[in-house]
Parts: sequence; C-alpha cells; structure tokens
Amino acid sequence: MPRHTDAIVIGAGPGGYVAAIRLAQLGKKVILVERHKLGGECLNYGCIPSKALITASKLFDKVKHASQMGIEVAGAKVDFKKLLQWKQSIVDKLASGIAFLLKANSVEIVYGEAKFLSKNEIEIKKSDGNERISADSFIVATGSYPLSIPRFAIDGKDILSSKEMMELSNLPKRLLVIGGGAIGLELGTTFAKMGTNVIIVEITNSLLPGTDRDMTAVVQRTLEKHSVKVYLKASCEGFTKTSEGLKVSIKTESGNVEEITDKILVSVGRKANIANMNLERLGIELDQRGFVKVNEKMMASVQGIYAIGDITGPPYLAHRASKQGIVAAEVIAGLPSVFEDSVLPTAIFTDPEVASVGLTEEEAKKQGIDVDVARFPFSALGRSLTAGETEGFVKMVIEKEGKRVLGVQVVGPSASDLISECSLALEMGATAEDVALTIHPHPTLPESIMEAAEAVLGKAIHTVNKKKA
Repeated sequence: MPRHTDAIVIGAGPGGYVAAIRLAQLGKKVILVERHKLGGECLNYGCIPSKALITASKLFDKVKHASQMGIEVAGAKVDFKKLLQWKQSIVDKLASGIAFLLKANSVEIVYGEAKFLSKNEIEIKKSDGNERISADSFIVATGSYPLSIPRFAIDGKDILSSKEMMELSNLPKRLLVIGGGAIGLELGTTFAKMGTNVIIVEITNSLLPGTDRDMTAVVQRTLEKHSVKVYLKASCEGFTKTSEGLKVSIKTESGNVEEITDKILVSVGRKANIANMNLERLGIELDQRGFVKVNEKMMASVQGIYAIGDITGPPYLAHRASKQGIVAAEVIAGLPSVFEDSVLPTAIFTDPEVASVGLTEEEAKKQGIDVDVARFPFSALGRSLTAGETEGFVKMVIEKEGKRVLGVQVVGPSASDLISECSLALEMGATAEDVALTIHPHPTLPESIMEAAEAVLGKAIHTVNKKKA
C-alpha cells in the first residue's frame, strides 16, 4: 500500500514551493515533489540569473559612459567567467533559503519525476527506485518549457533557449535572437551591453507584442543606441554552418537577407510541462494550446486536483504563480480564497524597463470606457537627470467621470519598482486625486507617479498641461 499524506505539490518553482509552505502553515501534512532543483526555472535559469546578468551589464554600460559625469575609467572589461560565478552564488544562496524555509515549515521534499496513477495517487520515479504516495489533494506546478520552431531545434550548442543562455561558458561575439518578446529583448540587450553584436528578428510589426506601442518605441530607440539590429515583420527561414559562423536566412518585407552569427537564441513562446504525467487520462481538461483549465479557486476539472503557474497558460509570471499557489493552498485548507488577476503587474527588464498594471488606453476604449490619459516624462524629473536615466515616461489612464485610476504604464528607470505603487492604487480603487495628494519625497523616481496623476487631472506643475478639447 502507498503511504498517505494530506497534500502533494508537484514542482518546486515559485508557485509550488510557496503553495507547499502555505499548506504547511495551515496545518496540512505536505510532500513537495521536485525532479530537478528547488526554485524551478525562475530561480535556476530565468528570473534570478538573468537579472543578475542584466544588473552587471547595466553597471558595465554606465562605467563606459561615466565620463559625462567627470568619471574617467580606463580598461573596463567583462570577466565573463567571474560574472557567471557571481550569478551562480546568488542562485545558490536563494536555493538554500528555500530549502531552509521548507524544512522550517516541516515540508517533506521528495526528488523524482511524478505521474498520476489515479486522481488520489502518484508514482515517483527516483534515483533509488519508485515510490507510490496517495493524498487527499494535489497541486500541479510543473511550469513550462521553451518552444522550438521548424529548422531551429534547440540543441544546446548552436541553437539555445534562455536556459542555455544562462549556462554559456564564454561571451559570444555575435548573437541572433528569434523573437522580440520580453525574454528575447532582455537577454539581447544584456549581451549587447557586454559587447556582443546582437540581431533581433520579430515576426510581428512591433517589439514586445501586446505592449503599448508608445513604450516599445522607447525600447527600440535604446536598442539602436546599443547597435542592436532589429528586423520586424520578418522570419528566420533556416541556417547553415559555415567557416564564418552560422549563416541565417531571414525573410523580410523587402526580400531575403543573410546574417552571420555565433549563437542563435530561440525565444518564441513556451509550452506547459505536463508530458508523461497522465493528466489527460484522469480527465483533466486542457485548452486548445495544451494548458490546464482551472477556475478562480485554481481547481482543475477533476476534484482534488489543482493547477498553478505556467501550466495554466500565459502570462508566465513568477508572482502570478506564487499568488495562485497561495490561493490553491488556502482553498484546500477550507478558506474562501479566489485568484483575481485584474490587478496583475508585469515588468520587463529591458533598457529602459517596461512595467504595466491595469488597462491601457486602447483596452479601456475597447471596453467602451470614457477615459482621460496623460504622461509625465522622466526627462522632467530631477532624480532621473541626476542618475543619467531620462528616457521614457509614466502614462496614467483614468475614468473621465469618477477619476478612478484604471491603469498605469511605465517605461523608464526602475519601472519594475515603480509599478508596485500603481498596483496598490488600483487594488484600493484609488482616484487620480488620491495619488496626486500623496506627498512623495523629493528628489525621487516615485514622484513621476504623482506628477502623472497631477497631469491627468490637468494640474501638472512640472510639465505643460494638455489643453482640454
């Protein structure tokens, strides 16, 4: 007979380990199953290591251009191997922290690959043999994996996913990125700042598809400053290995072109990591793209089974997965929790950063909402000028009638930090006047949020008020 526990969480990423800890806090006996490493893709190959490289590349770029501040630096260079060691030390420290928290909350960790035998029982393939465990409830949090495309199968050598990019032993001289979404632009920008010649190929007519065009225009200008070549409305048709490097054929509106590169990063989307788990045999309902369908309580279509994170479909955000994990854990424990994502901030760590929460102007108008919109540019903000980071703006969208804040988009320095204040404003149902009346310390970047609120009310001091129609 299999041993029994209250709840099993499959996958120890930012959704899974958080769910396991919350279950334990609520008095449940929990087993966390992980086939690879604690922290999942986010900690080991995604969010954390990429942001370490992004931070380093940003500092290196600042050093190279510090002469405008009167700081002369000679001989600055990137020791890539040492950079990778530093990156890995951060990952290891955070992984140790997760292990400590799981132990402190009495969560049992079992390493192995899980598959369902029934809706109440799994089998775990471990290095020392298989084990069967039954439970009253299951949370599936196995994440996603990068998609390949025809003629560009990811091989880990020439054709890379974001995972292999984090494991490179040397800085490539040339990099071609297929896909101008968040991951492609973040990594493309990072390597460009460290000296790699970067080319980005995007099949749609805009970088960061689905993002406010006003913001993507700022990002594209900055890419051009870093000598990144961008092909829009273009597709990669294939490549050949030559003595010069990888010769890639690119189909553009004006005809075919060829580019030579050393590495190719494929960043075109992700797929639910649920193969060989027997979910469909249990009757778990999937959508047309293979993601698990769940309700607002994170319940799948089979009683007792919950799904969270990337396997429930985009957006692929660690903070979304964590919140879903908490909701699933609390529902299992009998609490009246639901996942509500109308206030779900996004952050893209390009140069400059892009962040958004709530409705864009276009989305609000599509819903038939009469809105007022205003911007405040970072070029008019004292703190931005003193930091030498003046690209971008804050854009605020409010109801014309009640002045409630409906959405905020930020492209500029520390956008990923600034968006949290905006998320709180939306969560609390704040009006633009609430934000404008909140005294912000000077000189700071968050003043831009206050200034945008004043601007949308027609009370701007540090930018010219838009004339009323």
